Amino acid sequence: MNALPHPLAPLTPDEITASRSILADAGLLTDSTRFVYLGLEEPAKHAPSAGRRVRVLLHDMAGAPARDLVVSLTRRAIDSDHTLSPVTDGQLPVLDEEFGLVEEILATDARWLAALKSRDLDVAHVRVAPLSAGVYADEYPEETGRRILRGLAFVQEHDKDHAWAHPVDGLVAYVDVLNRTVDRVVDLGPVPVPTESGNFDDPAVTGPLRTTQKPIEITQPEGPSFTLDGNLLHWEKWSLRIGFDAREGLVLHQLAFAERSLIHRASIAEMVVPYADPSPVRSWQNYFDTGEYLIGRYANALQLGCDCLGDITYLDAVIADESGAPRTLTNAICLHEEDYGILWKHTDLWAGSTETRRQRRMVISFFTTVGNYDYGFYWYLYLDGTIEFEAKATGVVFTSAYPGGDYPYATEIAPGLGAPFHQHLFCARLDMAVDGTDNRVEEVEAASVPMGPDNPRGNAFRLRRTPLTSEGGAQRMADASVDRVWHISNPASLNRLGRPVAYALHPEGKPALLADPGSSVAARAAFATRHLWVTRYDPAERYPAGDFVNQHPGGAGLPAYTAADRDLDGDGNGQDIVVWHTFGLTHAPRPEDWPIMPVDYTGFALKPVGFFDRNPTLDVPATAAGQDNHCCAPEAHHG
Repeated sequence: MNALPHPLAPLTPDEITASRSILADAGLLTDSTRFVYLGLEEPAKHAPSAGRRVRVLLHDMAGAPARDLVVSLTRRAIDSDHTLSPVTDGQLPVLDEEFGLVEEILATDARWLAALKSRDLDVAHVRVAPLSAGVYADEYPEETGRRILRGLAFVQEHDKDHAWAHPVDGLVAYVDVLNRTVDRVVDLGPVPVPTESGNFDDPAVTGPLRTTQKPIEITQPEGPSFTLDGNLLHWEKWSLRIGFDAREGLVLHQLAFAERSLIHRASIAEMVVPYADPSPVRSWQNYFDTGEYLIGRYANALQLGCDCLGDITYLDAVIADESGAPRTLTNAICLHEEDYGILWKHTDLWAGSTETRRQRRMVISFFTTVGNYDYGFYWYLYLDGTIEFEAKATGVVFTSAYPGGDYPYATEIAPGLGAPFHQHLFCARLDMAVDGTDNRVEEVEAASVPMGPDNPRGNAFRLRRTPLTSEGGAQRMADASVDRVWHISNPASLNRLGRPVAYALHPEGKPALLADPGSSVAARAAFATRHLWVTRYDPAERYPAGDFVNQHPGGAGLPAYTAADRDLDGDGNGQDIVVWHTFGLTHAPRPEDWPIMPVDYTGFALKPVGFFDRNPTLDVPATAAGQDNHCCAPEAHHG
């Protein structure tokens, strides 16, 4: 512990072991203590490093209050220790240990067994999904302050059977996982269990496999163009540090292009999946996969040729397991570069020139599995300074029995099998540093100009710019009809034309949260009711739905952060700001999404606007002759 790593370097196994040792020495660990989260407590952006510190969330299976601690590894001391209130703070995230616990508790409950018997179902063949409970205090005041999960049942006919094909509808159980009791079993009566197989790996389902595909080989004979020094990545003119967190997954730090800063920290800090079916057994369904389940814990071990293709570099991630021991997630992060078509091209008839350049991008990604869904998180860096993020959603849709008729809240995806409508809403936290940390945000959109003396033929249109000067005024919706974007600029850094350098956030503009504003999920996922939020930088404001999402009554996160309506403009000189962007998918499942869903995509882009004085890719060379693209080699210039 004497030689300190870089302040933003990922935690090592030794540091995780040391964290546990410090807490044990302080008498804070018992046999019933579980480490829900252990992660790097990153230093504040402008403060000198206080040494290596970790944040730890401890849950007690015996019922003692949960604790939120910050531990100094450098001084082997506890810097802070906060006891949480389950009434006002909510519950800590769901534990792996509790996944099987719901099924185990229900297997001995007389009401549950009677409900299965009425459906002629054997409990030994019934799997129960352990689902976060949400907060419905008006209906269930007895749940306040208690650790609740809800269970929906599915029939698994054999060990390899994909049980999502066989939902047991009309039935749900509410389980107190701390006291190991069943609060209630809601049984609306037997509903036929869909019987068609959902085993997408079974030849009886797939039919004969195609034999038409020829091999595609992607090679880089001289190796990749990037270098990696620990977690510091250099590629073309880009540099950044790669981090990984048990809660957020992939985290990017200190993104810079040509040694000019762009973003101090970028992550997907929350995601929520609200369901649209008002059925009594499902109307409570909404899952905060980041804040309630911790998506980083479930990072897949990526495999060459399957998850990643080409010249691949993998990075392992190290997190703490629920006992506080280090756990290595093998091949958690995939790094590679890939061709991305034409970068720029022109054939000039006057000059007699033909020039083409190829675009390529650096890809930094990981995949995670949370229950039935699988998500890929992909950050792309381009030669021209563009940054993109893309989420890939695949896996198996959540299923129900289809009630027949033209049911307005679900799709019949197989005979008798329904899939409720739902959304996948993500929130990116972008701690901006565009050529420095004093930044401001303008909303920019296309505006028609009425016909008149200055526009006699009516052809004119212009850009309308609206500075977002306060946190209250910076809560905005996307609008593709006017091509609305948000410019993050630095008033103190001017390009050669005398204008502030900037990056533009380009949203997809798909629907934000569709649940009623008065609903429980709208209170808890308030971040998802707006496409854009902007806040003054505060290192304690990390998560858009708040630090403790599980069974939190709502109002935490961005509503609390912005309540003071702080100034964002600094009299036109900018402030140190964080941009929060909500984006995502509204999913009305199709029969083509069954029995496994082809990838659906969502994301956003950040593009330079006057950040450079001219096209920054003029120095990209033509593809050399002999690399199949010899047509790109420049011809002699005729002056």
